[in-house]
Amino acid sequence: MTTPDAPHAVNSGSDTPAKKAPAKDPWDLPDVSGLTVGVLGGTGDQGRGLAYRLARAGQKVIIGSRAAERAQTAARELGGAQLGVEGADNAECARRSDVVIVAVPWDGHAKTLESLREELSGKLVIDCVNPLGFDKKGAYALKPEEGSAAEQAAALLPDSRVTAAFHHLSAVLLQNPEVEQIDTDVMVLGESRADTDLVQALAARIPGMRGVYAGRLRNAHQVESLVANLISVNRRYKAHAGLRVTDV
Repeated sequence: MTTPDAPHAVNSGSDTPAKKAPAKDPWDLPDVSGLTVGVLGGTGDQGRGLAYRLARAGQKVIIGSRAAERAQTAARELGGAQLGVEGADNAECARRSDVVIVAVPWDGHAKTLESLREELSGKLVIDCVNPLGFDKKGAYALKPEEGSAAEQAAALLPDSRVTAAFHHLSAVLLQNPEVEQIDTDVMVLGESRADTDLVQALAARIPGMRGVYAGRLRNAHQVESLVANLISVNRRYKAHAGLRVTDV
């Protein structure tokens, strides 16, 4: 008794198997040099430092503040029109910017974003706020009801594209004009690869800095929380510690 042959695979008309599209090079990032970057909270240390570094790298920057006069003063102190920095109130900053960095104090985070929901609609928003508390033992991480500052931003700004980045940078180094390079990696989180690629490219504009994709916004809490550990490192070693991710 013979057994039937195994059935042949159906051929779609070609003997050549379909080829997969080549994987995208993770370091092939878009050109962001023409984008205007707004910095909400740009008169504070972190926001001011980021504004200075991005402007120094050739990016057009608008510093935002609750008071336009404060923002304009900060812009002049950073180099003003000569460096491509100007100041405006938060609403105008948000309206006129392509990308908006949120660098406001944690206790004003929700209120600020709620008030700018319309102006931030359709914008790429980069949240770099670290929810921290301080007591006699030092800094410690707070956990917002939404999970993280970035997730709170996403909940408050449903019509914006929210990402998270620039959490672990030393404001002292950012603002020091004698420091040519900021040798650190920036952890970038978000829901869309196109958006996180833009943020990585923006980080890479700053000499010595590199943006590294670090997951979706649900992973933002531990990234924000790590700042408490870096504060402890800096206090013990009198340093301005940053991060480097190896093997990528």
